[in-house]
Formats: sequence, structure tokens, C-alpha cells
Amino acid sequence: MGVNLLVVEDDDRVRLALRLAMEDEGYDVTEAENAENALRHLRTHGVPDVIIVDLMLGGMDGYTCIREVRREHDVPIIVVSARDDTHDVVAALEAGADDFVTKPFVVKEITARLRALRRRARLAAGRDNGADPSLEPPESLVLDADSHSPLVLSIQGGTVRRGDEQVHLTITEFRVLCELAASPGRVLSRGDLLNRVWDRGFFGDERIVDVHVRRLRTKIERDPSDPRVVVTVRGLGYRLDVQR
Repeated sequence: MGVNLLVVEDDDRVRLALRLAMEDEGYDVTEAENAENALRHLRTHGVPDVIIVDLMLGGMDGYTCIREVRREHDVPIIVVSARDDTHDVVAALEAGADDFVTKPFVVKEITARLRALRRRARLAAGRDNGADPSLEPPESLVLDADSHSPLVLSIQGGTVRRGDEQVHLTITEFRVLCELAASPGRVLSRGDLLNRVWDRGFFGDERIVDVHVRRLRTKIERDPSDPRVVVTVRGLGYRLDVQR
């Protein structure tokens, strides 16, 4: 069975080119010419394995589409857009996208990024045994031992819980947390995180890491404005401090 891919693109030529190229790569492709049809497809046919979405769509734009998907699903999302300004990239990631490719695109770049995203999804679900187990944190790690609602990371289960409630992280947010949790107390530079989470990096723009760390903090920290679990080490990077 192939990988189910939903392409959300309002340019007929680009959408056709993506469909033909991705089908050649073995993907089962569904097309949506706007965000409204894409969201309708998710409701009626279920969630695909991965979504490619353009930002500048007729009607609902790509940013809003991503946020709507993120309300209920953690499916990997990759943006393919002609808008390559840093502000646009960061805004797309803030909305919940996992990765960003600029137009005109090279199919091999998209397929490489899709493979990396799906690998992160497998790791998040605890189904990929390719990683060095010595570099992984324990199966369950208490990140914040708050007596009322402890924050617990479960690697094998692919979950984070605050007390009895599950914390819903995107695939990329979960991988960032796992990489930091693999070595509590050790500083990882932005470059380290780019190479480990995004495999070969992301445009060399280390600010992308900051976006995902900021989103992660809003979900796991007691006070995101005063983070205690994922802390910034000025000039060096980020460190995970277990709160006992």
C-alpha cells in the first residue's frame, strides 16, 4: 500500500505537476484545489499520511488551513510556496507546518523532506528502531514532577502527558523534545537540533528551531514566558532541565 498524500494547491498546473511527480515516487495522491475542500476531505475520508499545502490559496489561505488541521490532527505538513521571505516561513511554522520548500521546487527535494517527515512520525510513534538506543531517553521520563500534574514524556508511546491530560504535539515538536530529553542538562545548539531533527538541516536558518521551541513551550511549560523545562542558554542553544 502506498503512502497517502493530500496536495492542497489552487494552481492547476502546479497541482498536476505535483500529483504526477509524487505518483511516480509511489505516493497515492489526492488533490484539493482549495483549503475548504481539503478540510472537507479530512472529515469525510480521514487523515492522510502527509499533507502538502500552498500558502496563497483562493478563499481560506494556507496559514488558516494549517491551523484548522492542527486543531485535531498531528499529520505531517509540508508547505510548498513561492513566498520565501523569512517572515512567511516563520508564520507557516507558527501555524503548525513541519517543513517548508520554496517554488520553483525540485521533486527530489520534496521527496527527501517527505521521507524525513515520515521518519520523524515513525520515531514519534515509537515504531522506528534505526536510532541508537544509547542516545534515546528512557522509555518514560518525568520532565516536571509537579505534584498535582506531572509532565511525563513517553518515548515508546510517543506521548507527552500533563497529569491525566495528553499534550498534543506536532511530529516536529515531539522530536525536538526527544532530542533535548536524550541528554538532560546538556546544551544543544540550534545547529545540533537542525541536523538531528531535520536530518540535513533547514535552509541553514537556525531561527526555524526557535519557532518550534517557542511552540513547544506554549504546550509543556507551566509559564511559557518563564520556561523552566526547555531553557535558553544565551549564545549557545537550548537545554532540558528536569524539574524535580
